[in-house]
Amino acid sequence: MGEQSGSVAAPGGFEALDDAKINRFQLKIMFVSGMGFFTDAYDLFVIGIVVALLKTEWSLSTTQVSWLNSATLLASAVGAIVFGRVADILGRKRIYGYEVLILAIGALASAFAPNYTFLLICRVILGIGIGGDYPVSATIMSEYSGKQTRGRMVGLVFAMQGAGLIVGPLVASILLASGLSDDTTWRILLALGAIPGLAVFYLRRQIHETPRFALAGGAAEEAEAAIASATGRPAPPPGESSARVQGALEGFKTLATSRRMLLWLAGTAGGWALLDFCYYGNTISTPEILKLLNPHASELHNVLIQLAIFAVFAVPGYVVAILLLDKTGRKSIQVLGFAMMGLMFLLIGLIPGATTTAVTFILLYGVSYFFTEFGPNTTTFIYPAELFPVEVRTTGHGISAGAGKLGAFLGAFLFPAFLASSMGIRGAEVIAGVTAAAGLLLTVAVLPEPKGKSLEELSRAAYSAPELKLETAS
Repeated sequence: MGEQSGSVAAPGGFEALDDAKINRFQLKIMFVSGMGFFTDAYDLFVIGIVVALLKTEWSLSTTQVSWLNSATLLASAVGAIVFGRVADILGRKRIYGYEVLILAIGALASAFAPNYTFLLICRVILGIGIGGDYPVSATIMSEYSGKQTRGRMVGLVFAMQGAGLIVGPLVASILLASGLSDDTTWRILLALGAIPGLAVFYLRRQIHETPRFALAGGAAEEAEAAIASATGRPAPPPGESSARVQGALEGFKTLATSRRMLLWLAGTAGGWALLDFCYYGNTISTPEILKLLNPHASELHNVLIQLAIFAVFAVPGYVVAILLLDKTGRKSIQVLGFAMMGLMFLLIGLIPGATTTAVTFILLYGVSYFFTEFGPNTTTFIYPAELFPVEVRTTGHGISAGAGKLGAFLGAFLFPAFLASSMGIRGAEVIAGVTAAAGLLLTVAVLPEPKGKSLEELSRAAYSAPELKLETAS
């Protein structure tokens, strides 16, 4: 596409959407999109519990544990980049829903795994679907939201992850307490991960193409109809545009040749990668961390502790983020989150008694989760759905999410090795603390504040000279 898409050239065309209050249509989009993230969180994090059960049953080595913990994340990086690019070429609607279908196939098949290799392959299939969900769901919600509530709505989609964090350990606790065998328990846990995705597949296939993408592709009438559906009132055609099909590599070239967009991409992708290294490294290895803290505790005891950490600290973090995203702004929340995460990790690593006294550890570890959710775990998902122009929005988000999942892969793969080495918990948390500090510095250096700006204003800023600073909205 040329330097400016039709939507950018017609800044007043989306006023009805920009000024819209939260309504039933937007809430429906939020729910349908958010159920994918409920599923993603459940499937990604329940593997830590499953591996704890399989470690003895299948006599898994540390390397095999690392691959089971992390293979899904590596695959999700590929899924995010591929689905992100395809959604900018074919449209959001054209592919929406198929990512959760892939996810469900991987989840169901993994429940019947007869051996380690089969399970690993199924987790890779699952990961491709999970990765594909990130750019498409975030962008659809962003392109349908009003500019004053966009952070809240996109944040709500992602906050459904919090429910997945709770449901996984909760179901595991019930199954472990029921007296079922470990083999039956882990298979049921994995199979249940397919249900939410299958439940919303049909609903996703019914969603209109977003008006911004429709107009960019020359479908002014479709854009008008989508705006009318989203706002509940007729809207005039947003403007004129000529249809143009993008080449497969064109979006990557657009991002690479624009100094401002490339700088923003470094911020969104780099910040996400640094966050996910800490977040997934810790979260997936939490059962192992708790086992090291109390070697004689039962599996059920440790799962209940994990559930309590998520319920008491992580979920409130999501809630506070949703309440403040459109008031405080994305950048300040991300900076604060990285700062407090890093501080908590360093305190765990540097205070000698932090890993020998359970209450001290759980308090510091829990506070880190609060500021992860009320911080970069939410904002890194929102940022790329806002900053990039419509013709490269899912491409930019897919690259950012892919970078995040590469960071997550490294964290999930390396943390078991850290924990099994002489470094132990303290060494692993010091590394996580330094990584969070790097995320803070990157955020301060390169990311703008998109709060209160329309997507078209942000698009014009993306195409402007890098010397022109994007002002912070009041």
